[in-house]
Amino acid sequence: MTNRIARLSEVSGRYRALLCDLWGCYHDGVRPFPAALEALREYRAAGGIVILLTNAPRPVPGVQRFLDKIGAPSDTHDAVLSSGEVCLTALREGVHGRRIHYVGPDRDLGMLSDAGLAPVPLAEAEALLCTGLRDDSTETPETYAGEIADWAARGLPMLCTNPDIVVDRGADRLWCAGALARDYAAAGGVVHYFGKPHLPVYDASFRLLEAITGAPVPRAEVLAVGDGIHTDIAGAAAAGIDSVFLTGGIAAERCGPDPLAPEPGRVAAFLAEERQAPTFWMPRLA
Repeated sequence: MTNRIARLSEVSGRYRALLCDLWGCYHDGVRPFPAALEALREYRAAGGIVILLTNAPRPVPGVQRFLDKIGAPSDTHDAVLSSGEVCLTALREGVHGRRIHYVGPDRDLGMLSDAGLAPVPLAEAEALLCTGLRDDSTETPETYAGEIADWAARGLPMLCTNPDIVVDRGADRLWCAGALARDYAAAGGVVHYFGKPHLPVYDASFRLLEAITGAPVPRAEVLAVGDGIHTDIAGAAAAGIDSVFLTGGIAAERCGPDPLAPEPGRVAAFLAEERQAPTFWMPRLA
């Protein structure tokens, strides 16, 4: 049964570590949420460990630069981990080959150079690296229909750094790499995912926690916080950890007209429809 809570502090004493999502939970893509910052500070002051776990399609230094840009403080967390960082490790190790064709915005192209690689033309590629749409302000997944058919015909595996379908940036809803990966899989393409809800990013999180504490942290002592029912919540369940679903994020419209006052009946119906059972739910992190 999923229990409603008003504040993280109601349950945080049960958990030694927190895996907190970024977009929609910690910030809205433009600025941090003050209540979320205070909740995380309070948790850390009581001895808790916070890892900001994001499906951002770039390595940790790039995520940190973005956090600095929007004014995120450093005292709310112990570490940052991204799906892009996990993918970067695979690229460096050559798990999917060394000839990679890049699909995404110019700002994320540096992931290949970070791995000691240069992008290759499609005709020479062993795999595709997809970090998102090339221009998420004007394009949609349908823009890529012809390319997706071509990629599938070539039998190229896709490395998807961000399994999210959409994300909210302020008042704007934008398509993510997960939307292209979804359509590529539907066209018969093979997709390798590196972010939530898939286990590689959780395995990396547990290793990071062990590095911070000096010993493995039991999964019963780890709590995930997120607003993505198919990423944060489904991923927590797959990883064997408890979770807090924030209804006021990406699924706000499904839970009532007011993101800060979700209707319990609609929340219950939404969770039942999505076949997910987070441990707790609350409107926003506070």
